[in-house]
Amino acid sequence: MNEPQNRRVAVIGLGAMGGAMAATLHQAGWDVTGFDPSEAARTAAEKSGIGTTDSLSRLAGIPYAVLSLPAAGIVETTVPQLLAEPGTTAIIDTTTSEPATSKRMAELAEIHGAAFIDAPVSGGRDGAATGTLSAFVGATDSALAAAEPVLLALTGGNYSHIGGPGSGNVVKLLNNVLAAANLASVGEALGVAKAYGIDPATAAASISGASGGSKVSANMYPNWVLTGSHDSGFSMGLMARDAALAVDVAEQIGEKPALLVTVANQWQEALAALGPKADFTEIARAVAPAITPAGAPGSTPAA
Repeated sequence: MNEPQNRRVAVIGLGAMGGAMAATLHQAGWDVTGFDPSEAARTAAEKSGIGTTDSLSRLAGIPYAVLSLPAAGIVETTVPQLLAEPGTTAIIDTTTSEPATSKRMAELAEIHGAAFIDAPVSGGRDGAATGTLSAFVGATDSALAAAEPVLLALTGGNYSHIGGPGSGNVVKLLNNVLAAANLASVGEALGVAKAYGIDPATAAASISGASGGSKVSANMYPNWVLTGSHDSGFSMGLMARDAALAVDVAEQIGEKPALLVTVANQWQEALAALGPKADFTEIARAVAPAITPAGAPGSTPAA
């Protein structure tokens, strides 16, 4: 394959993450074509100079494809369409998907002479926009080698090869359920601090420099919760889904992580109260409403 062909890439899913990844690849010199069923998403991508199509079938056989999709079921219907024509070198699935789905898609791609890797990412829309995402990679060595040119453009080399197909999804789900637990526990702790008369921002800063500190206490709460902005760009629905999936994966192999089960249930309760489109940092409104100007679910935000 010649170099221009090798630098053709399709990005499937042009939401907050997919759109930013498409822009990053475009800026890095890749010939990008984006697809999303949403006309608004396609229009936003076109404003960044990215060519788009309203038909997924037109992307069959493009050498590289990046998936940024909301669920494993959509991955399963998308990959066969991309493999319907010869020419695919590698499919890089950045979706937080299900391990069994990734295993099946890797097997299907291999039958078609292509590579499929599960590479769910962390770093949010800012990381996607700057090519500094981190990725949890599940793939054979040969599949990773085939996908690496695109993976490097998206992560700058900041990825971990966890193991075979599906393993990237497992570790990403565990990462997310741990983040979910931390978001709830930090909120509860800062709620206690406020009830004692301590400024939650002061408490968060102090904790962040000590053994209980984390990205949640150092960044998420100061930037998105204590300000009441709750505009991280990642939804309550997706985090509740990921926490539940992490528990499901554990149960499938006979593990019973009691704390993580409690966390997953807590997020389901918050989901019911706030709705799937709420920002995931709004978990604080459920566990410690006094610390955020947004207030408890159903309340009027503070002026």
